[in-house]
Amino acid sequence: MADKKENTKTLAQNKKARHEYFILETIEAGIELAGTEVKSARLGKVNLTDAYASIKNGEVFIKQMNISPFEQGNIFNRDPLRDRKLLLHKKEILKLTNQIQQDGYALIPLAVYLKGSLVKVSLAVAKGKKLYDKREDIAKKDAKRNIERSIKNYNRY
Repeated sequence: MADKKENTKTLAQNKKARHEYFILETIEAGIELAGTEVKSARLGKVNLTDAYASIKNGEVFIKQMNISPFEQGNIFNRDPLRDRKLLLHKKEILKLTNQIQQDGYALIPLAVYLKGSLVKVSLAVAKGKKLYDKREDIAKKDAKRNIERSIKNYNRY
């Protein structure tokens, strides 16, 4: 995702994605935005909850990503849910196309962030989890939380 060394600021994260999918690979992509969309994104008015990416005619588009209209945008505001083009090299797009053609695999945006002055998207190749996988993850988190709680209580006395 975003390196801590560089000047980065996270604008939005898809917290549900790590619960719903196994993340196999991540890739950083630029995103084509209008001026008012960039201003609104800088204010953190981005929602990735139901967003996904698809490949059409050799281009990658992000769909259902909500960037709220900029308040002072007036007539320059665009549709908040419009499809937005992601900026990737041709080789990267071909690689993603080959990975997505397998059953159960999808392109899911994990985060939108500023890298310097540019808006970037962290895109993941992901496979959907089954219900029992989600239950297993929840059980592991609970067990880890209980262990940490016991260690904390043990160290108190």
